[in-house]
Amino acid sequence: MALFDIKLPVYLAKALNIPVSDVRRQQLRVLKKLLKKARFTEFGQKYLYDEILLSKHPGKKFQQIVPAFNYDKIYQEWWYKTLEGTPDVCWPGVIKYFALSSGTSEAASKYIPITRELIKSNTLTSIRQLISLARYENVPKSAIGKGWLMLGGSTQLQKGPTFFAGDLSGIQQKNIPFWFQGLGLYKPGKKIAKEKDWAKKIDEIVENAPSWDIGFLVGVPAWLQLCIEKIIEKYQLNSIHDLWPNLAFYVHGGVSMEPYKKGFERLMGKPITYIETYLASEGFLAYQSRQETKGMQLAINNNIFFEFVPFDEKNFDSEGNMIDQPEAFMLHEIEQNKDYAILISTNAGAWRYAIGDTVRLIDKERNEIVITGRTKHFLSLVGEHLSVDNMNKAIEMVSSEQNVSIPEFTVTGIPFGNFFAHKWYIASNDNIDAEKFSTLIDEKLKQLNDDYEVERKHALKAVEVQVLSEKVFLDFMASKGKIGGQHKFPRVLKGKMLEDWHAFLQQL
Repeated sequence: MALFDIKLPVYLAKALNIPVSDVRRQQLRVLKKLLKKARFTEFGQKYLYDEILLSKHPGKKFQQIVPAFNYDKIYQEWWYKTLEGTPDVCWPGVIKYFALSSGTSEAASKYIPITRELIKSNTLTSIRQLISLARYENVPKSAIGKGWLMLGGSTQLQKGPTFFAGDLSGIQQKNIPFWFQGLGLYKPGKKIAKEKDWAKKIDEIVENAPSWDIGFLVGVPAWLQLCIEKIIEKYQLNSIHDLWPNLAFYVHGGVSMEPYKKGFERLMGKPITYIETYLASEGFLAYQSRQETKGMQLAINNNIFFEFVPFDEKNFDSEGNMIDQPEAFMLHEIEQNKDYAILISTNAGAWRYAIGDTVRLIDKERNEIVITGRTKHFLSLVGEHLSVDNMNKAIEMVSSEQNVSIPEFTVTGIPFGNFFAHKWYIASNDNIDAEKFSTLIDEKLKQLNDDYEVERKHALKAVEVQVLSEKVFLDFMASKGKIGGQHKFPRVLKGKMLEDWHAFLQQL
């Protein structure tokens, strides 16, 4: 069945045919649409949305009047009211859904508002990405009409006084369009998707796997890899393609795929096409729309207004906290190959909201970006400015050279006499020489990062590696109550999380 022949609902068909115009015009159109919709909310009244809409330069006026927010600030001042059922706070009406997101460092769960409008926007961006596959070459288009195995959070959401809360993946799956469900493409189906226990969910998927014809995998790499390994083991397969010969695509996001690719390739009988997405709890921001690119195209005409804050000492402190009045630019104003923290305003009542990611524009003409890390997840003990992007690439290079699988890793800074060192904890079930691995990682990082190379000659005196099983990483996350697709192991450990990690390792 060709998915491109499906008759879509009217609102989707119209939205997919938005006229193409320049980036600035498209983004200002999005901003005005959001401001008009929210002008009579408490937030819109306080921050003079009517005045902004009448301005000759609404983008600049918006930045002048409305402050930038992180989660704590916008929750304490505004979003807490929406949890109490108060309508018309930051977006018209009562918020029915909240995505629970603990990120990778905070202990308490964040409640991110999810509106019907945002769910529709996420669906629209998903369809645009699907349509972009028509341009892919040398991949079996027949796979598009096969099953889509979506390994996400439970659709059995927590019930609050006036709302439901759960993983964004669970909320999205609960609201999968009727026409998609009617085609029978969605797996594992409603019953299994409700299961909250991840171990049970995976066991049920393994049991049902032989009856499915899967063309797409969707989900976080660590859990999908575990699931596929169990299927191969139970049915004594050489590869997952023995069971699912039409498997051709893997749609991933949330974490870099680079450290996982070696492990995935071992489970496949033939190459598959990896498609990266940027689906945060706050919205579907970007997706890979071309085959031969590492960048993702920003969804610039679908109810997200983007701003970019240079990720430098002027706008962020040494811990990665953004200053109160950061310098912010619209998409058409930013430079290629420079790191920015990203702010978004959306149709779920997020306004000038810092989601915590840093990105780099790599193709200005196509509005394509790569995610380079988190504002708080970097190491710069002595000026080495080591980003998560550097770490991911170094791991990919070494694991490829050594033919080993590194499904998880994390890095921290440690004292070394009167100076400092980096300590890497890597997960692998392969036979790895920790001393040799540390030498190789060090060499790759020197190639990737000039600041790192300089500091290795001065105050950064050593690189240490400790090899652990993948189970140790999973058990630690379980001990923190962070199991499932929305929870990622932090690539950099600091503060309380680092203390808990050390305490956990001492108990082993």
